[in-house]
Amino acid sequence: MTQPIRYITDPQALGELCLHLHRSPRLAVDTEFVGEDTFVPRLELVQVATAELSAVIDVPATGSLDALWELLSDGRIEKVVHAGRQDLELVYAHAKQVLSPVFDTQMAAAMVGYGTQISYAQLVERVVGTKIAKSHTLTNWSYRPLTEEQLAYALEDVHYLLPVHDHLVQRLQSMGRHVWMQEEFARLTGSLTDGSREPRQRYQKIKGWEGLKPQAAAVLRELVAWRDEEARRRNVPRGRIVRDEVLLQLARHIPKTPAALRSTRGLNGSEVERNGAAMMEAIRRGLAVPPGEWPDVPKTRRPEPESIGQVELLQAVLKARAAELNIAPTLLATAADLQAVIDMRSAGQATDVPLLQGWRRELAGHLLLEVLDGKVSLSIDPKAGRVKLTRSGET
Repeated sequence: MTQPIRYITDPQALGELCLHLHRSPRLAVDTEFVGEDTFVPRLELVQVATAELSAVIDVPATGSLDALWELLSDGRIEKVVHAGRQDLELVYAHAKQVLSPVFDTQMAAAMVGYGTQISYAQLVERVVGTKIAKSHTLTNWSYRPLTEEQLAYALEDVHYLLPVHDHLVQRLQSMGRHVWMQEEFARLTGSLTDGSREPRQRYQKIKGWEGLKPQAAAVLRELVAWRDEEARRRNVPRGRIVRDEVLLQLARHIPKTPAALRSTRGLNGSEVERNGAAMMEAIRRGLAVPPGEWPDVPKTRRPEPESIGQVELLQAVLKARAAELNIAPTLLATAADLQAVIDMRSAGQATDVPLLQGWRRELAGHLLLEVLDGKVSLSIDPKAGRVKLTRSGET
């Protein structure tokens, strides 16, 4: 790295930096945080870079971050991140700001043929030709003072983002996919405010909740909302109160008495002593919910053998189509998406999976529906050794 390290540790320096950065049309952004001991991960560093300068902002040292939040919320400045969902969530949690517009280089790389979930180091090496030494991946960023080596490492995470951004934008435009990417970035930022992280909706993030009966799901909803409130009040991670799998167990086998609650496997005895009454009250609230207000539990069933065969058929078509487009198949659809299309279509229901929306429908969704309708048949091209798609009436 040729630029000197700007290490921002006071409000005046932060204000001056942000005033300068407001002039740039784009800004590389990354964060370092510690999330093991608090409800919302503690933001420790924010790294920013333009073509002219790079800087590390020491969050605890600077105090107020109002100038930074104002900068990041400026709609005239494109924020460039890599695998940035966690960064966006963290900024939203701390500042209630949705960064927009955003360009995520990992998402864009998948769109132009670099594969899904390529790491920042791999992408930099392939695009820029520089190998990054990931020597501080386990650094405790809350410890002070930070060394020059740590600061240099932190800055590397934004130093190469803009050259990578230039390359990806050029490839997206040359392949005619820039509009698709904008659609994906809008989905990414929109997910921050879609309500799924609200305490009374978070039960849907508990793995296995779909297997509950509706009334049990109502109990789980109350327990999860209680845990969220308690974890926020005590400023500890949710799992420090009660783990997800324990809440699911409580909803599946509802304890009727405090003694039954205490006997639940995996439930910390001290937590029962502290919050047993509150947990029983949450369970009672869930049981009192009238049937008309129970959560809509997705109807899950074991896929029929014919359905499994259809998924495998559609996967073959999807892979063939993805190969034509030089795009990762999983970016178009997952096996679960394909199963949902088959199930809902056989039931005569509409489906809102991404595969049947926007650019995905145009590229692959419509084709897969034609396969299910028998309008497109599959064969193997013996010369090319690839799947060949033939529409009805074609030879």
